[in-house]
Amino acid sequence: MNVQTFSTLFGLLALLCWLGTLAIVVGAVIQRFAPNPIPIIEQLRDDLGRFALPLAWFVAAVTTVGSLYYSKVQGYVPCELCWYQRICMYPFAVILGIAAFRRTPSVRVYAIPVLAIGAAIAAYHSWIQAYPPSNGTSFCSATASCTERYVWEFGFISLPFMALSAFVVMIALLSIARYEPLSDQENL
Repeated sequence: MNVQTFSTLFGLLALLCWLGTLAIVVGAVIQRFAPNPIPIIEQLRDDLGRFALPLAWFVAAVTTVGSLYYSKVQGYVPCELCWYQRICMYPFAVILGIAAFRRTPSVRVYAIPVLAIGAAIAAYHSWIQAYPPSNGTSFCSATASCTERYVWEFGFISLPFMALSAFVVMIALLSIARYEPLSDQENL
């Protein structure tokens, strides 16, 4: 597969992240403001909640692999803002894997603030890639411009937008993550 195929795939995954986030938010709003609990939405939330932590880990792992692919295989030079986003994302490819294995959704207390910082950086970076300032930014350097679009799928999806998508869906997933206690037999 070539870089265009990967970019399209990752662009579609970014859109899927937004659809998943929208579904989680809409379900939460409906449940919050409905006069009576809606059983199907409660059941969907419970079902998704059991898989939310492994799904968040999967998103972090795919995002990390995608980031490494673009920089190490394709040779795209990450700018300073890209590095800050990586700092906020890469550890969760391991941390959420451990939390999913141990069934510890309480990791959200530590993860969501860091993911929110990453999302804020990615949102700013997405903005300056979509609407580059005429005089550049203080984060730009001669070797790595923050406004250079290595990827521009569907007329709006850039690498920072992909990162933003991953941060947002991970926050949404962690906010609904549940676990089922291990049975006594599984604890042995």
